[in-house]
Amino acid sequence: MIDLNNTSSEIKNLEILAKQVVEGFITGMHKSPFHGFSVEFSEHKLYNKGESTRHIDWKLFAKTEKLYTKKYEEETNLRCHLIIDNSASMHYPIIKSQSIDNLNKIGFSAIAAASLMDILKRQRDAVGLSIYSDTYEYYAPEKGSERHRKMLLNQLEGLLNSKSNSTTETHEYLHEIAEKIHRRSLIFLFTDMFQTTKNEEELFEALRHLKFNKHEVVLFHTYDKKTEFLFDFDNTPKKFVDVETGEEINLYAENIQKNYTELSQSFFKNLKNKCLQYKIDYIPVDINEGYDKILTSYLISRQKKV
Repeated sequence: MIDLNNTSSEIKNLEILAKQVVEGFITGMHKSPFHGFSVEFSEHKLYNKGESTRHIDWKLFAKTEKLYTKKYEEETNLRCHLIIDNSASMHYPIIKSQSIDNLNKIGFSAIAAASLMDILKRQRDAVGLSIYSDTYEYYAPEKGSERHRKMLLNQLEGLLNSKSNSTTETHEYLHEIAEKIHRRSLIFLFTDMFQTTKNEEELFEALRHLKFNKHEVVLFHTYDKKTEFLFDFDNTPKKFVDVETGEEINLYAENIQKNYTELSQSFFKNLKNKCLQYKIDYIPVDINEGYDKILTSYLISRQKKV
């Protein structure tokens, strides 16, 4: 993981920051179970017993003492589609400006998506992007060109400085996105899972739709653990405002913290179980814990597909 303490706090260039995140992650992989599977080996895969030895890379074996076979262009290319929820709740916590040590959920998601794009570039994988709130704000199909990647980075940089007062019905836009992705793809969805509708089944039907055509779906449940999960506020009277509906309530956090935390745990557990039922990879991501979980998920998903 990148040491953000040694960098300037202001986000001046999203592309450079994403590259730093990925390079820090790759360095850390050498101490992890992914030692031996690296983005540096984008044209190789581990040799499986029983396969033909004709394509074994013996020079690489001499360096790593592990057997890898060469992959061909059609084997290496993967299609990946990034989906980002840009509704008002994703702009929590409310901050004046995004910095690498002070991010809200949408800022974290933008940097995470840019980091995925950097590692996808290194693997020569095609990437597409969808952004939604109360409208389908942006769509770009999966492509691998540098011009296309720059265009997507520009959209992500826009999210860092954007504001939103929009509610969302996530399920509606996931259905629309599913209709646009025709070829088998790896789909990453960044959302806090908050939506106006109380019909949870509608949301999971939309997630199931995303899996149509044998897509693999990874749900990054993006949240601020300290406040949104643990309800950890100092015990002074506060006014809490729903960023999407505008509803207000005045209370002492300590008075409801226990019940709130129990409900949060139940909510997360139910999401995990539902995703397991529908064969969706569910990954809760605290915006204060860095990007290793996200990049590791990409490597695991890619290993399944190549």
